[in-house]
Amino acid sequence: MSESPRGASPAEPPARLRGAPALRLHVTLLTGLALCGAAFWIELHRAEGGNALSWAYVFEWPLLGIFAVYMWWKFLHPGRDAAREAARARRRPPKPVVEPQYQGMLAVWEEHQRELAARQAAEDVTQHPWRPGGTP
Repeated sequence: MSESPRGASPAEPPARLRGAPALRLHVTLLTGLALCGAAFWIELHRAEGGNALSWAYVFEWPLLGIFAVYMWWKFLHPGRDAAREAARARRRPPKPVVEPQYQGMLAVWEEHQRELAARQAAEDVTQHPWRPGGTP
């Protein structure tokens, strides 16, 4: 079994971002949140002053801040989704095995399905020439 790049076992989630890259990420988040907060405050005062369009921005800036926190979390924990998907794949039941005496039947059935799909595609092209793949 292969090991992950940082030497952690496959069962463990990937390591969290640390060091200078994490510090840059934190500073970027704090700067973004400060800008979102300031923009929210400015737009709130403009909206209260009678600028109707500013009401849209009053709700937009906090949503942008929430998105920034979400992205900060995703960048801080790289590979977490891949590890979660790998764990799900390990929990899935294995694909059923076809008994040897039925292998020939399965091959014939799969070939029949391919022929049906090809015939259906050919009929669609001739009956509906304006669809993609058909002649105009």
